[in-house]
Amino acid sequence: MSTMANEPSKIKPWTRWQDWAALALGVYVILATMWTRTSGGAVATMIVLGALLVLAAVWSLAMPGSMTSEYAHMLLGVLLFLAPWVLGYSGLAGAAWTSWVVGVLAVVVGAAALPEANVAHSRGMAAGQH
Repeated sequence: MSTMANEPSKIKPWTRWQDWAALALGVYVILATMWTRTSGGAVATMIVLGALLVLAAVWSLAMPGSMTSEYAHMLLGVLLFLAPWVLGYSGLAGAAWTSWVVGVLAVVVGAAALPEANVAHSRGMAAGQH
C-alpha cells in the first residue's frame, strides 16, 4: 500500500495555478493605478505591495516546496486589505476596492496553495533536497 509520503513529488515548478493567480493579482494591483482614481500614497502602496506579491508568486512558482512564499502571499493580502484604512485612501473607491478585493483573493490563493506546498516541502526534506 502506497502512502502520500512515499510517493515522489508530483508538484513541478511553474505549474501551480494558485501561484499564477497570485502573480496575476500582483500585476493587476500595479496596473490598476492607471485606471483608478488614486492619491500619491495609494499609488505607492499599490505598486509596492503589488510588486512584492509578484515577487512572492515568482518565488512560489520557482520553488513549489517553499511554505514561506505562500505565507508571504497571505501576509501581503492582509496588508493590501488593511492599506486603505491605515494609509488613508479608503475614500478613493476604485483604489480601496482594488486593495480590498485583491487582498482577500491573495489570502485565498495563498491558503489554497499551502497543502500542496506542504506536501512538496515534506517530500523535499525527506529526499534530502533541502
